[in-house]
Order: sequence, then C-alpha cells, then structure tokens
Amino acid sequence: MKTEKDRKEKNIGLGLSEPKESCEDPKCAWHGKLSVRGRVFKGMVKSAKSRNTVVVEWGYHRFVKKYERFERRKSRVVAHNPPCLKAREGDRVVIAETRPLSKTKNFVVVNVERGAK
Repeated sequence: MKTEKDRKEKNIGLGLSEPKESCEDPKCAWHGKLSVRGRVFKGMVKSAKSRNTVVVEWGYHRFVKKYERFERRKSRVVAHNPPCLKAREGDRVVIAETRPLSKTKNFVVVNVERGAK
C-alpha cells in the first residue's frame, strides 16, 4: 500500500499543481483514469446544486459590424466536479475538455481558486 510520500505527483499537462486532498473518483483528472485533451477555460462557478456537477460561466466581447461596437456575451458549460476539489458557487475554476462523461458533460474541473469574486 502506497503512502502519501511514496505517491508520485501526476502531471496532466496544464502546469497546475495537484490538489492537497485525494479521492477515489474514476472521473477525476488527478486521481482517476480520466485524461484531459482539447480546450481549457477559466470561469466562475454559477451553480453547484447537482451532485458532482457545476455550471461554469465566462464572459467575452463580440464585435457587431453593423453598429461598429462590441456586445457582451457569455458561455455556460457543465463540468464534472471531483470530490477532491469541491468547487462551490462563486469560485473561479479552470476546466479542461475530456471524453464525454454524460449527455451534457464534456469538461472536468482541474483547479479551484476559493472565493475570488
């Protein structure tokens, strides 16, 4: 049986550090067999009501050619929330794309900044 000192830190290829807590979730990018690939986003957790699921939102500007101005838009994505990270509403998170985890979930939370409003 491996102890905390014997365990090698996993590198998921994003330059982030592994969370202090560990978990037994197979859908965790750090402690499970889930690999991350594709797109990576930073956003704010808008909802954490579902079990092991969060809704992440981020805003951006889009240029409207007709009016020569920018409009504000936002994107919302459903992501898996592993027990070792426990992202809550209002947290800033980094999410990474993975294989489809359910009908709507294709992302997993890989890093959390607590209470960053």
